[in-house]
Amino acid sequence: MNRDEFLQLLSKEGQSLLAQIDYTTKLDIVKTITKLRAQGHDPALIANALSQAKLRKRAETKFGEFAERMFFTEDALEQASRLQVAALHANRFNQAGVTQVADLGCGIGAESLAFASLDLKVSAYEIDEVTSAIAAYNLAIFDNVEVNNQDVTKLDLEQHQALFFDPARRNSKARLFNPQDFAPNFDWVIEQAKKKPSGIKLGPGHPHNQIPQEAEAQWVSVEGDLVELSLWFNETKRQDVTRSALLITKDGKHELKTNQKEEPAPTGELGQYIHEPDNAVIRSHLINLLAEQTNTHTIDPQIAYLTGNDNKTSPWLKSYKIEQVLPFDRKQLKAYVKQNDIGTLEIKKRGADITPEELRKELSPKGKNKATLIVTRIGDAHRAIFVEPQPVAE
Repeated sequence: MNRDEFLQLLSKEGQSLLAQIDYTTKLDIVKTITKLRAQGHDPALIANALSQAKLRKRAETKFGEFAERMFFTEDALEQASRLQVAALHANRFNQAGVTQVADLGCGIGAESLAFASLDLKVSAYEIDEVTSAIAAYNLAIFDNVEVNNQDVTKLDLEQHQALFFDPARRNSKARLFNPQDFAPNFDWVIEQAKKKPSGIKLGPGHPHNQIPQEAEAQWVSVEGDLVELSLWFNETKRQDVTRSALLITKDGKHELKTNQKEEPAPTGELGQYIHEPDNAVIRSHLINLLAEQTNTHTIDPQIAYLTGNDNKTSPWLKSYKIEQVLPFDRKQLKAYVKQNDIGTLEIKKRGADITPEELRKELSPKGKNKATLIVTRIGDAHRAIFVEPQPVAE
């Protein structure tokens, strides 16, 4: 969205169009377009309003009912924190006794919204003009937030008590995976973060070898969806924690944490159950801690499955009862699928060079029964494990 398009949406006509759009179903969209064109509205404005309505619909998973009153861009929404996660960031600063924070790379204002809600004084900065204007609109209800359209690398950061960084990890073409390509540059961000109470939001796949020893690293999962890695420095860092995994569910928060070096989990024979750990545990390299707490072990040092002879009701695990273990042989698997009248087949894999969709076509399930198949490696051999999903822990 460019400057003129945003101004169009802010106009009386643009606001009226947004209020009329129902983005519940494709049929609703077609009816809306037909109605708005019949009213004589500019087709470009209609398209702009429809795009914004689509973004608001997508944003509901992150912002709930607030989404319908906010503006978004595609990239900014992609990188924006969910409000419940932004609230955790804000609480870090609050617990550290911080009263003022600079939101450096504020995007459409998700973090600043959470900071301001805890009565922190917020100086928000965004280099993109349109995104900065959107943040100002989204944060206009707060008198303790100031939004600035500036390059954060040109600022005197000494004027701020605390810092929060959300470096851009996308450009106009694709997602950026090399931290040195982030904007601002990752090395510069780390250098600044070490000086004050600071937090840095990153993608959950960020390399472990680029996490400073001075930081606490926390991987956050929301209902099983791994959403971020955050790094915390100085007063915002917990002194007895270097790595942690945080799982947020509808029932509360669950955390695994350590200040020890990484250690492998024990490996043993396949038991009667196989368990899939939450991705926050996998990315934080805390499988050994989860295995200890659940009395389980891995099936292979390089494969992130746990196993044991007891069903586990841990919020960190998706558990499956093993029904049949077969060699990974396509003809044998196809015969098993046909013999058991399997028509709906879910295929999961780890450590196996297969494409579930292609394998499903090869096995051609056509029966009335459902089944779950895990394809993985155990030792030097690949195995096909038919399993029954167990109830999720509450």
